[in-house]
Amino acid sequence: MANLSAHDKAVLECVFNPHLPVLNHENLEEEPLKDEEECTLEISTVNQMEIEAIETAERGNLQNGLDLLNKALEITPKKPSVYCNRAYIYQYMRKFQEAFNDLTLAIDLCSEKHKRTLCQAYCQRGVLHKRAERPELAKVDFEHAAELGSRFAKGQLVELNPYAALCNQMLRQVMEKLK
Repeated sequence: MANLSAHDKAVLECVFNPHLPVLNHENLEEEPLKDEEECTLEISTVNQMEIEAIETAERGNLQNGLDLLNKALEITPKKPSVYCNRAYIYQYMRKFQEAFNDLTLAIDLCSEKHKRTLCQAYCQRGVLHKRAERPELAKVDFEHAAELGSRFAKGQLVELNPYAALCNQMLRQVMEKLK
């Protein structure tokens, strides 16, 4: 995409993300969010444990991944990313209340240094609210994540908009009639 003009990139963005508002292309190349942490042996060990836990869970060993994250929490019980990652595993295990509790704790533990984790936690918790049919609470969490720059959250806000939902329904009906 390096050879495309800003206009071409904006057109592609509209094609691949039709639910997002149309933006100037300069706004699309936001700097990725990062967590700023001290580089201690303890943090480095826990970061490696988090990576291993996620990889283990992705291979289907959810309980082993969960066990690794629980051990990581024994080392750093106030590290919000561990709770955020454990919430992912809980969701795969269909333990939605445990996931919700971990996300709320992660949000509470986040500071200005944890923007990436905070954004992910708000997105995940918004999805859980949406799943539990609590659209107003989902909207609040997605708004927080959108303020941090999450394009996913911005798309979810559009979907939660009743006017957008009505337009999507009308568009589907028109498309079905054209078949």
